[in-house]
Amino acid sequence: MARKYKQVHRKEIDFSLDEWAEVERRASVCCMKTGTFIRHMAVNGKVVSFDVKEVAPTLNGMRIISNNINQVARKANETNSIYAEDVEKLRKEVEALSHTLSKFVSTVRWKKV
Repeated sequence: MARKYKQVHRKEIDFSLDEWAEVERRASVCCMKTGTFIRHMAVNGKVVSFDVKEVAPTLNGMRIISNNINQVARKANETNSIYAEDVEKLRKEVEALSHTLSKFVSTVRWKKV
């Protein structure tokens, strides 16, 4: 009987207990199900992941800037004017965040799984 939506090829692979434990560990590091991890590794040959906790300060900076932008936009819409010092403050915050993000990206250590 043919499958309704797509054709698939099924392959059974045997792992030793130690190999399976390692596959599960690596899949866990990548926050993936073991089947998805095995399929991804078989097709693409590698999985790259990094710890998102390292991005937390940057995300917090983005939240603060977003909040400030919203406040300035509300004030501008209420009064139909905007202060140059508010715009300059936002520009400096965006520049600082940009610098932090560039520094972070240049120093990211990719986990080898």
